[in-house]
Amino acid sequence: MDWREEGLLLVTRRHGESAAIIEVLTQAHGRHAGIVRGGASRKMAAVLQPGTQLDVTWRARLEDHLGTFSVEPLQSRAHLMSDRKTLAGLNAMTALLSYALPEREAHAALYRQTLTVLDMMDGEFWPLAYLRWELSLLEELGFGLDLSSCAVTGAETDLVFISPKSGRAVSAEAAGEWADKLLPFSPALLGQSAEPEDILSGLAATGHFLTTRLGPSIGTKPVPLARQRLVDILQKEKGSVI
Repeated sequence: MDWREEGLLLVTRRHGESAAIIEVLTQAHGRHAGIVRGGASRKMAAVLQPGTQLDVTWRARLEDHLGTFSVEPLQSRAHLMSDRKTLAGLNAMTALLSYALPEREAHAALYRQTLTVLDMMDGEFWPLAYLRWELSLLEELGFGLDLSSCAVTGAETDLVFISPKSGRAVSAEAAGEWADKLLPFSPALLGQSAEPEDILSGLAATGHFLTTRLGPSIGTKPVPLARQRLVDILQKEKGSVI
């Protein structure tokens, strides 16, 4: 059994004295793990960094075996590690993908969107793209939010809340006395604002569903701390601007 494809390196773990186990995300083969012989060496350590784009060849005697990878670097994203915020964004994405995606299940659209967001991290507006990426991650895994109309009245205007249970939008009129129990509906969720406070409000909503819906479907492992570190940095940055 073997295949060759381009992939995004998500995780590297030492295996024995000289090898490493890596996880890569590819368009056709999804999140896939394998052993890299010599992957713990000094030379390979510089290559096997989360976020690196690799040309990988996977081989195994049987399809359900862990298998081995041979790797060639295609694109380094080391420049993202020189900035605290972009490093946090990179770490949040790779950690969430490793945490959330079922192994060997293709998610081609999410893979392409991931690369797009990473490529945007040289610019100013990538936090908004990151928020939209979290929405896509929830959607891909069956926990998408329905923000098109009010869950109670069907209205398509004056949508200012999100139900923390159903993930559906709620209008101000329908919320009534329950308003303080609902999540804020940030315009950033629809890509209509890139203001820091709106992005943080949107991340509060997606974070709720990552924790209460996606997390329990996976098991007992909590949402990776790398995501909260990104939120903390964005919060601190917003505070310093104010």
